[in-house]
Amino acid sequence: MGNRYFGFLLIFVFTSPSVCLWGQSTEAGGAAGKGEKFSIVIHGGAGSSAANASPEQVKKRKASLKKALDRGVEILSSGGAALDAVESVLRILEDDPQFNAGKGAVFNAAGDHELDASIMDGRTQACGAVAGVKIVKNPISLARLVMSETRHVLLAGPGAEEFAKEQGVELVPTDYFDTIGAKKSWERYKLKMSGLNKIKDGKVESSWKMGTVGCVALDRQGDLAAGTTTGGMTYKKFGRIGDSPIVGAGTYADNATCGVSATGIGEQYIRNAVAYDVSAQMKYKGVTLQAAVDDNLRRRLNKNDGGLIAIDKDGNIAMGFNTAGMARAAADSEGRYEVIWGDAVGNRRQ
Repeated sequence: MGNRYFGFLLIFVFTSPSVCLWGQSTEAGGAAGKGEKFSIVIHGGAGSSAANASPEQVKKRKASLKKALDRGVEILSSGGAALDAVESVLRILEDDPQFNAGKGAVFNAAGDHELDASIMDGRTQACGAVAGVKIVKNPISLARLVMSETRHVLLAGPGAEEFAKEQGVELVPTDYFDTIGAKKSWERYKLKMSGLNKIKDGKVESSWKMGTVGCVALDRQGDLAAGTTTGGMTYKKFGRIGDSPIVGAGTYADNATCGVSATGIGEQYIRNAVAYDVSAQMKYKGVTLQAAVDDNLRRRLNKNDGGLIAIDKDGNIAMGFNTAGMARAAADSEGRYEVIWGDAVGNRRQ
């Protein structure tokens, strides 16, 4: 009787699809086999140095980065998707007038705002982007809708805005994006370009070089995602599009290698396909994430071109820049947590 009962138990245990063995579910869709690691990294733009900001400005900007980082950690630590973390983090930064994305976007030469954004799923290589939008409150969310709701990758200008209306995303009047700092920077550039002011480009820009924002995340399922969003360059020609909405230049993600977001002079990142190159070096040369980031910043880009943030498939984080500074923040499931703006230690090209 005892042997027959024991045999019955063995059959039940090894044929039931939802039995929990040693606290770990083997049911389809359960946690078994999934990773426990997560990582996230954010940038608030390269180029600006904390040395040129007041202590209050530094404190306020770091607080904003912390708020965004905490939101990303909250999503990832609870098992949320990397795509959701990236979009949520970047929406927070788009709504913050301290940065050059969404509210606070710089003015182009015509005195308007034209915003760009992209997002990419490392698991499927699905991606979406928008360029030159003027009335979309959160371009990163519209970029994600391009990815999920169309067969396209990039929509621009009026077409992107019409799609935004169809999707019911929040629209705003163009002056919503205005800020005093961005307007002053535009006015100084305008004077300079008219020949009435001999201020050098660097000094003109230093008063309002807050920069593009970006985020890369690795979730507990092992999926990577990356996103970048920007207002572009102060006094850019109307219609100019930089690297932020160009997948492979300003944004890239591949579960087999890494996720990347760039910030800086967009034309340089486009010419060198920088975001993709970081991934390609890992895939084809077998180098580490940090080595690939360093190579692009030191060899392929010029000094003062910008910076990069990235996470590899194992959760390793890389942050680098060849400018005076880059606001950045990072955290992971191993206890790393840092918000940085106040040093000039980066991957500087000699």
